[in-house]
Amino acid sequence: MTALETTAATTEHPDILNGRRISMQDIQRPIEEDLKVFDQYFKEAMRSSHRLLSLITRYVLKQKGKRIRPTLVLLAAQTTGGTTPTTHRTAALVELLHTATLVHDDVVDEADRRRGLFSINALWKNKIAVLFGDFLLSKGLLLSLDFKDYRQLHLLSDAIRRMSEGELLQFEKTRHLDIDEPTYFQIISDKTASLIAACLACGAASSTQNEDEIQKMKTIGEKLGMAFQIRDDLFDFGTDDVGKPLGIDLQEKKMTLPLIYALRNGSSSERRSILKLVKQKKKTHNDIAVIHAFVHKYQGITYTHQVMMAYAEEAQTLLLTFPASPARQALIELVHYTVSRKK
Repeated sequence: MTALETTAATTEHPDILNGRRISMQDIQRPIEEDLKVFDQYFKEAMRSSHRLLSLITRYVLKQKGKRIRPTLVLLAAQTTGGTTPTTHRTAALVELLHTATLVHDDVVDEADRRRGLFSINALWKNKIAVLFGDFLLSKGLLLSLDFKDYRQLHLLSDAIRRMSEGELLQFEKTRHLDIDEPTYFQIISDKTASLIAACLACGAASSTQNEDEIQKMKTIGEKLGMAFQIRDDLFDFGTDDVGKPLGIDLQEKKMTLPLIYALRNGSSSERRSILKLVKQKKKTHNDIAVIHAFVHKYQGITYTHQVMMAYAEEAQTLLLTFPASPARQALIELVHYTVSRKK
């Protein structure tokens, strides 16, 4: 049994599993005014005199998401001292860079939908989508450089480097289907947790010079990001409509923790049989059902949920070392939201 397994199996989570339903509106209540300022910075940063860019920008701005990453920046700043103009610029920078990566991801994935609407590449084709993503990246860089927000730019640039490395490692391992637990954790740490960690670290760095607090916020973000991605991976083995086709990871030959754990515990003949199904280019509904049954048989879902809760508990424990405040409470509620969300 690994150390993480032991922690996951023995830790109780009374504060996280308290039966409360928390919405993003609840979490964002302490930063309502800050979010309005962020919106102004974000819209201004995306401004362009070019007609086509303005058209695409207006389309993107209509797709108002949950603004989780700017929320992380703002809450971290409030928890460690208070928001500043640097905080609002950083929140805008995060959203610019994140939106750029989403636009590029849709091109790579040949996705024609984003948040229920047509993707940029579906409406304006791949070349324009890639160029628009580049435009957003350049606007983010200029926003930071113009105001000399070098620390924030460095933290976020490093996160984007890790995101690219994580995606490439996952692509490589998907081709060979030789992913194990340490590799899986490395992939999700790089491709998902790195940006969430950078958001919290950037928010803290915009309000305090206390390096211990900045690093602690970064660690909290890493734990929260791990829990976030594991929750996403559990959706693939669920039964509810979560906004993406169920079994899509399996269709794309992505090996996630529920399956990795089950393969580790199944017999040799079962492993060969399941891997043969996973390798198939096209999988039928029955193929997916067989893989799901195998994962459930060897407690892959249970184990994965325990690991997710262990990360969430670690994030919450670190948050409790900061002075009590509405922002700190909102971050604790965000931990709960992460592991209990339905999509």
